[in-house]
Amino acid sequence: MKILMIGGTGTISSAITRQLAAAGHDLWLLNRGTRKNEVPAGVTQIIADIDDEQKVLDLLGDNTFDAVCEFIGFLPSQVARDVRLFKGRTRQYVYISSASAYNKPAANHVITEGTTLANPYWEYSRNKIACEELLLKEYRENGFPITIVRPSHTYCERGVPVSVHGPKGSWQVLKRMMQGKQVIVNGDGSSLWTVTWNEDFARGFIGLLGNPKAIGEAFQIMSDEQLSWNQIYQCVANALGVEFKPYYVASEFLAATSPKEWDFTGNLLGDKSLTVVFDCTKLKRAVPGFQATTRFDEGVRRCVAYILAHPELQIEDPEFDKWCDRVIAAQEQAKHSI
Repeated sequence: MKILMIGGTGTISSAITRQLAAAGHDLWLLNRGTRKNEVPAGVTQIIADIDDEQKVLDLLGDNTFDAVCEFIGFLPSQVARDVRLFKGRTRQYVYISSASAYNKPAANHVITEGTTLANPYWEYSRNKIACEELLLKEYRENGFPITIVRPSHTYCERGVPVSVHGPKGSWQVLKRMMQGKQVIVNGDGSSLWTVTWNEDFARGFIGLLGNPKAIGEAFQIMSDEQLSWNQIYQCVANALGVEFKPYYVASEFLAATSPKEWDFTGNLLGDKSLTVVFDCTKLKRAVPGFQATTRFDEGVRRCVAYILAHPELQIEDPEFDKWCDRVIAAQEQAKHSI
């Protein structure tokens, strides 16, 4: 197939890029070229700002595609731009939405593609919903061949998934663990969560490309493994070879006491603090044989080993570290003042 990916070098899309290139597809990437050294040989790169529509049209020429995949569309205006650019140029337009778009809290903790979309806590998720609605309208009224994909918490070797971290990523949480310090866990750590290795996600995603059962449909792609946050953090500690020392704080308190720009209201109250179990039956019907095979304890060992071997990924976040200490001290003081 001839496939254009808008983005193609991020946490999710990099695994898809590698697998499509290895399978010999005619793969094109449209992005700003910030990670062009990581692009596999044989992949065609179009380096441009996609918001410069005329330049993009000039660079595309008369090329058409079997699939166009949008990984960096966050606003309805960006999706509307894509419709203008690729209407009549592709047999399938695949939009990466988000499982955070599902209703919070949902009426049932088992989530399917039919679960209502509504998230009063997170603007990011509401924008994803608006993008989906725009695309569905284009499909129904104009036949624009869409497929919507909703990933949940997908990770790769560059970052360890944790629920509470600062704006610079998870390294400071790992560093606290290695220093023997307590790490903040939302709630009591018992809510269930799903984390998916990006190479597993990629296999499900690729199975939807060129798939006639995918046109006009939405699919969620994630592992069948559900873990509590306590189990997730324990796996991280095991991979580091240290003791897990949790300090439990209510998600509402974390959202109220963190800097606004960290957006814990969205990330926690609108997503990670709630128990969710994803049912991927629909995907498995459309992509027979799909199965996520990487257990989290295996995946996180790869992450930790990779990060420890790459100092450039060990990004310090002293502001987050100090905030953790202040939150722990404040809650301890409150305990002893009553």
